[in-house]
Amino acid sequence: MSVFIQVVLPVLLIFGAGYIIQKLAKLDIKSVSTIALYVMLPCLVFKTFYEAELNNEYLMMLVFSALLLISILLINKVVAKAKNYDAKMESGLILSTAFMNSGNYGAPIILFAFGEEGFVYSVSFLVLQAIIMNFFGVYYAAKGTAGLKMAIVSVLKMPPTYAVIIALIMNLGGIAMPENLVSSVNLLADATIPMIMVVLGMQLAEIKVTNMEWAKVSYASTVRLIASPLIAFALTLVLPMSDMMASVLVVSAAMPSAATTTIYAVQFNSKPELVSSITLMTTLFSIVTIPVLLTIFM
Repeated sequence: MSVFIQVVLPVLLIFGAGYIIQKLAKLDIKSVSTIALYVMLPCLVFKTFYEAELNNEYLMMLVFSALLLISILLINKVVAKAKNYDAKMESGLILSTAFMNSGNYGAPIILFAFGEEGFVYSVSFLVLQAIIMNFFGVYYAAKGTAGLKMAIVSVLKMPPTYAVIIALIMNLGGIAMPENLVSSVNLLADATIPMIMVVLGMQLAEIKVTNMEWAKVSYASTVRLIASPLIAFALTLVLPMSDMMASVLVVSAAMPSAATTTIYAVQFNSKPELVSSITLMTTLFSIVTIPVLLTIFM
């Protein structure tokens, strides 16, 4: 209970603030999220990679992310084959289970639970997951019709992508940034996590569920909240990494479905109602699963 009160409850309260303001004021979420994506998140990403001591751990994080994605894709492929699901159903389940909310849910949880040291790993993982989701998420949502081209364009449109590139060039090249610019970047970076937490609450307020397919929702929730962290834990045992990084990656892998996948599902008609249901239910179920996991790994 102490873990829930100290780590999860503060996060839920901020989500709740976003949820309530959206229900009452019906704000334009796109405008708010655009500010977070195009102005604030790039500053947080730049700050993280500009100050990071780059080493083999970042390579291990990349390998970890790839293996975790492949594992969950295989699980869904096997289940879709066994259940004789069509391509749209398979894509909907992949969107719901393969891509976790490591940003506006995972990052604040990691910050509260593991402090600044763990938060650095969380932001790096956030960037990797954003690139993976924008590429493979779009691909599976479109199921090959316009997926590859749109996925590439989507990644290239992401401001954090360029923030990573510029930060890595300056970091590896030993290029110092003027102090006044550092102060500006830091101010925006420090405000990013609260902003995207409020945005998630607003997004959850907009999710409408009219027909809950409980069997599929239960399957996807189990994969996202239980199978994913178990696979992640197994990977941390075989990949060389610090205990802190391993704990952060396992907890991050246990986050609920990313809200962005609902947008992809709607855009490409990949079972949007099912994806929305799973996003909502995994977020609710995570109120129980995340504290349990934190009790083990904190």
